[in-house]
Order: sequence, then structure tokens, then C-alpha cells
Amino acid sequence: MTTKLFSGTASPQLARSIACGLKCTLGNVNVSRFPDGEIFVQYTENIRGADVFIIQGTSTPPNENLMELLIMLDAARRASAARITAVLPFYGYARQDRKDRPRVPITAKLVANLLVTAGADRVLTMDLHAQQIQGFFDIPVDHLYAAPVMVKYLCGVLGPEAVVVSPDSGSVKMAHAYADMLGCGIAIVAKRRICADQVMSTHLVGDVSGRNCVLVDDLTTTAGTLAAAADRLKEAGANHIYAAVSHCCLTEQGLKRLGASQIDEMVTTDSIPLAEPDANSKIRVLSVAPLLGEAIRRIHENQSVSSLFQLETTR
Repeated sequence: MTTKLFSGTASPQLARSIACGLKCTLGNVNVSRFPDGEIFVQYTENIRGADVFIIQGTSTPPNENLMELLIMLDAARRASAARITAVLPFYGYARQDRKDRPRVPITAKLVANLLVTAGADRVLTMDLHAQQIQGFFDIPVDHLYAAPVMVKYLCGVLGPEAVVVSPDSGSVKMAHAYADMLGCGIAIVAKRRICADQVMSTHLVGDVSGRNCVLVDDLTTTAGTLAAAADRLKEAGANHIYAAVSHCCLTEQGLKRLGASQIDEMVTTDSIPLAEPDANSKIRVLSVAPLLGEAIRRIHENQSVSSLFQLETTR
């Protein structure tokens, strides 16, 4: 069965890097817009009986990118592809994974239903905001972690006796994983949300005095949580403060807040292309193309991908 890689318009550079790592070329697909904004997709090569991988995250603008992915899936299914894998470097709407208030949707489940209905036979994604989203699917989901990519870089900058810090209660499990890989301690910052884009850090559990710290999170948009946690760490005597964030969705406000914060450097991945990559010198982008490429190769060859997301000690 032939492997065919196709890219949507969300992350073309990442898709090219994945294809380069696999020593293949991206397939030919025409993705365009009608004058009224409707999306048109046509595969301009034969994909009948092929193992098709469609690389398309659902980052900004999420609705456009999601609809484009759904149409690409439907077109591939109707073109008689043998197996279709939706490769989402970033799974949008993941924060809406439960009913925490009356009369609200569970949009993460809705997106899962849409992907399956459109024709996806399996999903490959990375660092879901909530791991239970895997259970929203009735098809296989390969869930990768960016931590191994991040840790290789962090080992060279943190130094001895570093501390991994969870900026809120939701990131504690991720912080434990990073701490195990780095072989260092952990601290936790408690926060109280004032409004949608403002938070206040209230308590710090753990000793950070005189130590280099790394705040870990899966996603940041306004950098409010990270900036508030960094302020609390500085007050407690922390030395250098880093942030490791899998998906960087920073808005213009978030970029300004990061620039003015106590964070010395934020390490992120290219799962989401930065609108202005040089707008903030504090951001360092690491590529996850080799990780995703290896996962695609193993899926095609029906090999295990578990070693790609096992958290192994590197120190």
C-alpha cells in the first residue's frame, strides 16, 4: 500500500519538513476558495487504495482550518483511499471537553464526531489539552508528546537543581512528567481567574529560591497564567525562569505580555506556525517534524508508536 502525504493550508512548512524527513514529496491537492468563501478541494493525483495522511491542524483561524480538514477527509474517502489518517499537530476546541456550566456544549466531542463522519480512519495528534479526548473517538488515536523534544533543549539551559513548575492545577501531571525526564524537583502555583484573559497567582508550593525554573503547559493564548506564575516565582527568589509550552497560540496581547513578563525564554514547537516568528526574541521554536514523521512511518508499517511517547529519563 502506497503512502501519500497531503497538506492543508494550516501548517505547510511543518508538512514540508515532515515529508523531507520521510524522504518523500507532498501529494498534489488543490485547496482553494470560491468567491463567497466556500472551500474547494480536489486531489490532482490518484489515491485509490493508498494509505493517506492529511496534515492539517486546527489553529487560528480554527473554524476555517477545521472545515478545510473535513472537506479534505471527505474528498479522500470518496476517492477510494484505503486508509485515511488525520494528522492534527494541534487539536482545536480541546478546552471545551466537559460541561462545567449549564447549557454549554462539549465541542471537543463534536469535533471528534465530525472527523470520524468525514472519513478519518485514525487520528494522530500531539499534547491534547485533556487526555480523555482520546475516549471521544471510536477510531484509533495516536497521542504523542512534545516533552522529549523540549527536554533535549532544556537540559542544556536549566543547570543543576532546576525546578519544574506547574502554573496551575491542570498542568500538574505534565509537570511531573517533565520533572521525571529532567531528574529534578517540582513546584506548583495555584491561580484564581479574574476574567477570561486575566489570572492572579495566589500560592506557591515548593522551594524555588536561587534555582532556575521552567513553567510547563500544553497551550498558551494570552500568556496570563504563565506571566502571573513567573511573577510569583520571582517573588519567591527564583533565578532564571523558562517556559515550555507545546502549542503557542499567542495573540498580540499575549506577545506583549510575554515580552513584559519575568520569563527569560519560552520554548515551544512548530505545531502552530507563528504569525510573526521574530516578533518576540523570548520565543524559541523547536520542530516536531521528526517526531510526527517517525509516527507516520510506523503507522504505515503497522509498527508500535509507544516508544515515541514514553517518557524516558535523559539525565
